[in-house]
Amino acid sequence: MNDALLYVAAADFEAARRLEHLPVSHRARALHGHSFNGSVRAALPEGWGGVAGGEVDALAARLRTVLAPLDYRLLNDTVTRPGDEDLARWLRGQLDLPGVQAVGVRSTRHAGVQLDRHGDAHVWRRYVFQSAHQLPRVAPGHKCGRMHGHGFEVLLHAKPAPDAPVDPDRIDALWAPLNEQLHLACLNDIAGLDNPTSENIAAWIWQQLKPALPGLCWVTVYETASCGAQFDGQQHRVWKEFTLDSAVRLKRAPDGDPRRRIHGHTFTLRLHLAAPLDPVMGWTVDFGDVKAQFAPLFDRLDHAPLHELMEEAGSDADSASLARRIMTLATPLIPSLDRLDLYETRGCGVIVQRGDSEPTLPV
Repeated sequence: MNDALLYVAAADFEAARRLEHLPVSHRARALHGHSFNGSVRAALPEGWGGVAGGEVDALAARLRTVLAPLDYRLLNDTVTRPGDEDLARWLRGQLDLPGVQAVGVRSTRHAGVQLDRHGDAHVWRRYVFQSAHQLPRVAPGHKCGRMHGHGFEVLLHAKPAPDAPVDPDRIDALWAPLNEQLHLACLNDIAGLDNPTSENIAAWIWQQLKPALPGLCWVTVYETASCGAQFDGQQHRVWKEFTLDSAVRLKRAPDGDPRRRIHGHTFTLRLHLAAPLDPVMGWTVDFGDVKAQFAPLFDRLDHAPLHELMEEAGSDADSASLARRIMTLATPLIPSLDRLDLYETRGCGVIVQRGDSEPTLPV
């Protein structure tokens, strides 16, 4: 069974809009502006865009071209109702791409919409709370057994359910009482969070919100900027993120193409793990264990010429080949690894999912 591969690109644009379809009292009816971000994920054929290994760059260039007419413009002149969902649908209609799996528009760091491959709109909101916690069941000496704190972040994804459209303002209203409980609090003192792992926090939030928000799809909890957990009502997933300051070159690029030269990136590498929840520990895996398990391979990848690693495997050092190679090398170290994201630059890279299942939208 082949791994599923998606190419990913994102691009920013600055624009103004009026959301005149909203109630008269809503502040977004007034002329205002945002630093927007558009994104796309697509299963592209190898060599799409003209250069084998250049698919990420070609996809990013296509996205920038499509978004250019919106940059420093009044969006109402192009899109009749330029809310996030309508913008995402406009973007999807403008992208002439094979294999589109998702299209997104982010209007602020805390709000946006993603369209899945079926065209369903997933509204998402990001919230932040500052809290303390300790994990009471870890081994003696484990640092998480001490009382400590985090600036937690939560992403809520919801799509319309039968007879229940998603109102972003309603998501904010439903979150408000939870924020009152979580913010500037010790999580262990909250009923149901006596063992406040990221997985348990995500499940607790799900339980609080799902009855009133039937379209809730995922709850994602960032414990730190580099790790967290996601819950969809049935399955827990966790991820751990690393950065690689490494060199590459693309031997398959045409003569004269600067990508043939040795160059480099600060890659973002995100490992996603799917494992059963340990009913005693309250987690699927210990983030510290993931870091330790991956350390031997991380040492080979970080501050290294990745094209030499790929030459050993008889392949070029483009992001898709790198991601597949890292997935192959990392799986024996971390058997529960089932997805890997590798970004050359912010929002631009590839996703490799074990098997041929569709990569989930969040994170």
